[in-house]
Amino acid sequence: MIENSSIWVVSDVDGTLMDHSYDLTPARETIRLLQKLSIPVILCTSKTAAEVKVIRKQLNLTDPYIVENGAAIYGESLSKVNGEIILGEKYENLENILKSISNEINYDLQPLNNISDQEATELTGLKGHSLELMRDRHWSMPFLNPPENMEEHINSSCKKYNVEIFRGNRMSHLLSINSNKGKAINALKKYSNNPNIKIIGLGDSPNDLPLLMNSDYKVVIPGPDGPNLNLLEKLNEHKYSLASYPNGYGWRSEINKLINKLVLKKQ
Repeated sequence: MIENSSIWVVSDVDGTLMDHSYDLTPARETIRLLQKLSIPVILCTSKTAAEVKVIRKQLNLTDPYIVENGAAIYGESLSKVNGEIILGEKYENLENILKSISNEINYDLQPLNNISDQEATELTGLKGHSLELMRDRHWSMPFLNPPENMEEHINSSCKKYNVEIFRGNRMSHLLSINSNKGKAINALKKYSNNPNIKIIGLGDSPNDLPLLMNSDYKVVIPGPDGPNLNLLEKLNEHKYSLASYPNGYGWRSEINKLINKLVLKKQ
């Protein structure tokens, strides 16, 4: 379906499509509308493939999905590439790089997979089997957010290892320079061989900047306490929409407005 559609909805998940209690209810009806209109809903998230499979099943989605912050793309319909497009570096290699950067900056950058279950639950709200799915990581390295005043030093260190760091609301992510959410979108567009696709992109944190910058319609979703000001600052010179409601309610509202404008009024 992605090859034949003129519009894709490409959406972050945590804090965007759903709130941090993982409630998908607000978006369900709008997703059903998009499916009736044959508009793909492409999840584009820092979550693992194992986690996204659960969400896709809950939402009855069959479109390709982008995981681990753009490090990999999966989907049953990606038949020409055996169901996967890998852009990222192996987890084990990234783990070694993170250790090297920690030594260089004299600060212990803690991988998310190395903290205790209790600490992970406090950070993410996930428990039990959901924690196992979160840790089933292959192409990216999430770690606890370092102090903001260390970012310049860390980013300088990254250059020699051909990696980048993207800071989210709750954690940071170490990725190969060949992978981010924007690069994944472009890889999927290339695969589809459909250069005229218009992308509706939705995100809530600086981690989503590559997604939004590679979207034709940029939508920022606020949290209950308002939008991420760091993300707004980075988007300052670009045209974007800021949803009036948080999380899935804002997602629903902005998608409905855009679909009404771009599709329904033209029918």
